[in-house]
Amino acid sequence: MTLLVKSSYSHRFLSSSTPAMSVCSSFCPQLPSYFRQKPINSLPTKPLFPLSFKVFSSQATGVSAEADELPGRIGFLGMGIMGTPMAQNLLKAGCDVTVWNRTKSKCDPLISLGAKYQPSPDEVAASCDVTFAMLADPESAMDVACGKHGAASGMGPGKGYVDVSTVDGDTSKLINGHIKATGASFLEAPVSGSKKPAEDGQLIFLAAGDKSLYNTVAPLLDIMGKSRFYLGDVGNGAAMKLVVNMIMGSMMATFSEGLLHSEKVGLDPNVLVEVVSQGAISAPMYSLKGPSMIESLYPTAFPLKHQQK
Repeated sequence: MTLLVKSSYSHRFLSSSTPAMSVCSSFCPQLPSYFRQKPINSLPTKPLFPLSFKVFSSQATGVSAEADELPGRIGFLGMGIMGTPMAQNLLKAGCDVTVWNRTKSKCDPLISLGAKYQPSPDEVAASCDVTFAMLADPESAMDVACGKHGAASGMGPGKGYVDVSTVDGDTSKLINGHIKATGASFLEAPVSGSKKPAEDGQLIFLAAGDKSLYNTVAPLLDIMGKSRFYLGDVGNGAAMKLVVNMIMGSMMATFSEGLLHSEKVGLDPNVLVEVVSQGAISAPMYSLKGPSMIESLYPTAFPLKHQQK
């Protein structure tokens, strides 16, 4: 998608480190971290910890989080803006987590919280039942999954690989092919949400691929997110995420134009934010992002390069 914008507000908004492209659903009112307390049945191989789960979307799932057994050992590849808080939430829930990142120092905070560490993706995958990957772009996702010492080299029957990165459908299908060739299961599950929702466990998972793996990891998705959707064949999750990003990007570009024009004609842009919040075009994203846009404050939560990829 190409956005053509002329205004200075748009230029500021679409500059290098803006968080304004975060998915609008990420800024819905926050639910409590845990909706109710209920212990999960133990796996035969090790005692499990009590976990509780938030409300989730039942669309196309037919799965109860409370009924699912959790994988005993969980791998997580990619300790960036999103991966770090996601893995941290799994650790806080008591999960057995093994982490990896190209720059090992980014794993140190998680290791201090009790995470294990392996020096390569294949070693993480070999030591874990299910491995998650949150990488920045399609090239990184392919390399970490299928390259030299990639996760596929450590996969095999009975294991699962869940790619929560945002990539195109063709890339996701290629990774699926490599993982399935090892006898393992694959699920794509890109997330709608940015840094703050990841920290708060309020992400939305758009999953597609192996249904049995989806059922297995559903309780883990509920720890890291507020809702999840199962969308069928591999590629559908990637497509849904890109459509959501397209809508969100268009909304924010138009909103930035409106802020500029209100200022040019002598109106208070703060009042515009309030007016918009009261009408049919209201979106939580506008109320959250508007004040910082007016002040030209853009702490990184979702870089533009990730919106454009």
